[in-house]
Amino acid sequence: MDRIPITTEGYARLKKELEKLKTIDRKEIVAAIAEARSHGDLSENAEYDAAKERQGMIEARIAELESKMGRFQVIDTKSLSGDKIVFGATVTIENIETEEQKNYKIVGPDEANISNGTISIMSPLARALVNKKVGDEVLVVAPGGELEYEVLEVKFN
Repeated sequence: MDRIPITTEGYARLKKELEKLKTIDRKEIVAAIAEARSHGDLSENAEYDAAKERQGMIEARIAELESKMGRFQVIDTKSLSGDKIVFGATVTIENIETEEQKNYKIVGPDEANISNGTISIMSPLARALVNKKVGDEVLVVAPGGELEYEVLEVKFN
């Protein structure tokens, strides 16, 4: 069984989501299904169909989170330091060709969100960055082609 790396913050967020799904969302969907049933014929009841579909999505998410909770390897990024890029590091990189700079924090796959500036440790970019230092150039082989970056900063929050 493979371990899944996750920050303490990411773990807390997913644990909170699981609790909400089990204690609040489940009860709300049961009430919505009961309300839809009270409207009569279920074969042509769009409210009932939508509520049952939502219930299926909630139960699937609960099962997914419960399955992963035991496999998470929680890493406290506050205790990390150094000059090499590792899981939990926040990096500033510059595209050598376009001179565009970007900041990313390297996190677990379940908490990665590119629009929030977090990338998965499993992504091609993060894999290329691991163990690099400020001043290193990195060649990233991505689905869209090869990109070359320079590491400008490595920090740990």
